Amino acid sequence: MPTLKPGTYIPTGAEADALVAAAMADPDAPELTDEQWERVVPHARVGLKVPVTMRLDSDVAAHFRSSGRGWQTRINEILRKFVNHELAEHD
Repeated sequence: MPTLKPGTYIPTGAEADALVAAAMADPDAPELTDEQWERVVPHARVGLKVPVTMRLDSDVAAHFRSSGRGWQTRINEILRKFVNHELAEHD
């Protein structure tokens, strides 16, 4: 099992069951249609991290590095927002 970030909470089986039951009872969270299910991306694909090497302008790298630990995660979050925006535009 991968190392979890500090503060990560994993619900017990009973807590997970209660969360699922609450979600199923939520009128604002209807079941997905077949069409929506076809567009679902498995979590394993979304969350899988792959090592990459890329070149950044020195000022861009310095900006993110100066923000401290987690700077690579912050770059990933910005890229994720961009990708989601691009995908939404093409739907």
